Amino acid sequence: MTLPLERSFALIPPNAPRLPAAPVEYDQRYVDALTGILRQYFNTIDNFTQAFSSNTGGAFLRMPYGAFSSNQTQTTTANTATLMTLNTTDFTNNVSIASSKITVANSGIYNLQFSIQAQSTDVAPQDIFIWLKQNGTDITGSTGKIGIPARKTPADPFHSIIGWNYFVSMAANDYIEIYWSTTSANVSIQFYAASGTPTKPSTQSVVATMTFVSALFP
Repeated sequence: MTLPLERSFALIPPNAPRLPAAPVEYDQRYVDALTGILRQYFNTIDNFTQAFSSNTGGAFLRMPYGAFSSNQTQTTTANTATLMTLNTTDFTNNVSIASSKITVANSGIYNLQFSIQAQSTDVAPQDIFIWLKQNGTDITGSTGKIGIPARKTPADPFHSIIGWNYFVSMAANDYIEIYWSTTSANVSIQFYAASGTPTKPSTQSVVATMTFVSALFP
């Protein structure tokens, strides 16, 4: 019988064997049988722990994770709190997106990393502010302030990649959202199509990943 791919790679913990009752007097057959049962059990434990301790350890570990991005240019009006949106799922395992919400199915400590492709066509320096909300509530201390230089020429805007990461404590079904504001509507989070000379792939406007770090402890 062929198991489904997910089950065939499942890590099944060993179960303690039921040992036969010992006879009153020494019995070589009993000792041989007992030794065989224990040998099989210890081999099962060795195979189980090897997935964690060998040089290929972790082959069967399936931690929650998600990698998402946006292929849309995102704009706002000056000094207005605005959600960054994500519309592309690159990888996912118990972490999902719904427009601006990054939701985890399992509780734990997660590492949220993100980057944006900032652009400014303004003739003066401007600022971008980026911060996080968890379940609709601001995360204290999460705001970053970034200075954006003026455009280089009317035909050549200023461009920069901005990004950093946070550890966040999440309960099951909690969600994180990334907010931004800017001091000028001429500052945007830009998607760039593939281009030539040399040939380059497209540039996503926002990239975000959410990776499980640790279970929560009392």
